[in-house]
Amino acid sequence: MISIDRAQARALLEEAFSDAEEAVLVGKAPAVPSEIAGLCDTIFQSGTQAYREVLLGCTIARLINACINIRLPYIDLGADAFSGRSLDERVVNPFLQEKRIPCSRGPYLSVFRRSVAFDASTRAGVRDKVGYDALLGALGYAESTSELRDFLVYLLYRFVLLREAANIPLVRLKRISLSQYDALLSGLLSVRSGGLFPLIFTAAAFRTISLYFGVDWQIEWQGINVSDAASGAGGDITVLSRGQVVLAAEVTERRVDKARIISTFNTKIAPSAIRDYLFFYSSGDPAAEAREQAERYFAQGYEVNFVNIKDWILVILATVGASGRELFNTALVELMESKDVPAVLRAAWNDQISALVQGSPV
Repeated sequence: MISIDRAQARALLEEAFSDAEEAVLVGKAPAVPSEIAGLCDTIFQSGTQAYREVLLGCTIARLINACINIRLPYIDLGADAFSGRSLDERVVNPFLQEKRIPCSRGPYLSVFRRSVAFDASTRAGVRDKVGYDALLGALGYAESTSELRDFLVYLLYRFVLLREAANIPLVRLKRISLSQYDALLSGLLSVRSGGLFPLIFTAAAFRTISLYFGVDWQIEWQGINVSDAASGAGGDITVLSRGQVVLAAEVTERRVDKARIISTFNTKIAPSAIRDYLFFYSSGDPAAEAREQAERYFAQGYEVNFVNIKDWILVILATVGASGRELFNTALVELMESKDVPAVLRAAWNDQISALVQGSPV
């Protein structure tokens, strides 16, 4: 048989899974031929969930070594066979469980007879023959395509959709210390979230300020993919007092450049006469040209400033003390439980909270 490096298999899964989660966040399925997408529809709708796990394991095996015959998942089937059971038990199934994706609790090969090959000869012994035929078609694609890594991302995208359809309760901590918040912010702000994590943290911080200090603020925020122009908002977050805009903020996980400053000024700041505008960023200091452009607007009477999200929130949490941090925790959990927050991000939250409890950051 041909052996498979389990560490390499795990690394392939982790890398492709990150791309799959991002595809779910932006709402764009990775590209595969329409007939292959149709076969995957049948496989993922099958009551025999082992089919989709077989396909995933075989795709990984093929990526690692193109000499492997992915139709032969038992070591006694030939020199080019591989141990499908070992790959599933040691890599694929633990990976799916860690990512909180609905999957089998036992080896997928247990639904097949001993030493079967994934070909037409096995069809008579399976219950869902339509699903099995789709599996064989998808395996044929995995054997022939030159875009196998893209196919792996697509398969994991379909697994992530399964998780999206499932209920993932949020793990909670009643109290989180300042140092734990430092780790939590660092971990989650590094996650590719389509800008949603930075927005949630910033909105929760504004809500905490309003509640703790009792200021007359109305805090409005919108989904990260909602057009500000279409909604009439001055930014991702708008703070009002008695109907008047106190400040507006853009929240981003991308580096702020000069072009973005000019665009925001022309489309939001100037038309709405917003005198105090903040750019909250989670990574990468704003470009020098962006700061220079902001200074030009300052000379015209407009305050355009830049704030690092993590640094700003930690200062707030240190200032408001334990009771204020409880307010922030409550606001944060409430926003995270919103129906607009994908399960992808709730799972990332749970991973980070679990790491805090165990004392080892993700």
